[in-house]
Amino acid sequence: MLDIASVARLLEQPRKIVITTHHKPDGDAMGSSLGLYNYLIQQGHHAKVITPSDYADFLNWMPGNEEVLIYTENTQLADTFIAEAEMIFCLDFNALSRINAMEASVRASSAAKLMIDHHLEPEDFDDFRYWDINACATAQLVYMFIADALNNKALINKDVATCLYTGILTDSASFKLPKTTAEVHIIAAELINAGAVNWRINELVYNSSSENRLRFLGNCLVNKLEVLNEYNTAIVSVTKAELEQYEVETGDTEGIVNYALSISNVRLAAFIVERTDEVKLSLRSKGEFPANEICKKYFAGGGHRNAAGGRSDEPLQAVIEKFKSILPDYKKLLIQ
Repeated sequence: MLDIASVARLLEQPRKIVITTHHKPDGDAMGSSLGLYNYLIQQGHHAKVITPSDYADFLNWMPGNEEVLIYTENTQLADTFIAEAEMIFCLDFNALSRINAMEASVRASSAAKLMIDHHLEPEDFDDFRYWDINACATAQLVYMFIADALNNKALINKDVATCLYTGILTDSASFKLPKTTAEVHIIAAELINAGAVNWRINELVYNSSSENRLRFLGNCLVNKLEVLNEYNTAIVSVTKAELEQYEVETGDTEGIVNYALSISNVRLAAFIVERTDEVKLSLRSKGEFPANEICKKYFAGGGHRNAAGGRSDEPLQAVIEKFKSILPDYKKLLIQ
């Protein structure tokens, strides 16, 4: 395992660097990736952000986004960058399976692999790890990596700060989650001082829905919300046909599960959606309830205690019934 001094020495001269993140990147994935990218190019590094898939339109305004390469849309060029890379930064994921079709290329690469992440149980594919499960966002860790570990806080300019602030804002649910510590607020203040315009970032992320997305949300809340009061649990389920009806695009389902969790007595919320090739689950919980345990044990997934995801090859209705069948085992935790 490389130490930070070795990483600093590697970065003393321009390198060919690939930055990647997980499939269907969210705000933290793109914010941390583009934040690191904007830091590295100041030092003359030949950096390229490669995402395994597309991502939401409400994230495409961030500085450096125009340089992002989407693997599924330009696989041959992306594989060339990966093969030629001297360093590969893996952000906001801890297992190479999370980058889907990119996995084989990254795993085969002889480049030094550097993981910056806050998820449980890393795979051990990396040569260097900047990792803390208590961090609220990978963007927080990228800030600490630059400012503290590399002692380069002066290079956190407006572009870097804007991206990292976006990552922290989105993964902390607008500074509402338990891991939003005093330190996180101090870092956010430092990023604002460095040029991040907090109110404008909030507007671009949260006030840029399409009409279709808003109507889809309305359908979810009016017609698809099921509240199981005996388990303090709420479920929103969506069929593939409904995704097509509302012309749902990447990112349009983001955050819908949180509406279900906002019900006063609800401690566990599930958003279950039928995709083309599988059913995806997104779980959110309050307090000490282990949403990640359910995803890991029953739905081939995992994540954080209060925010986790999973998948299933079974039909949608079977997945819904399976999820409901699990709840009696957790009743004591859900109703306390």
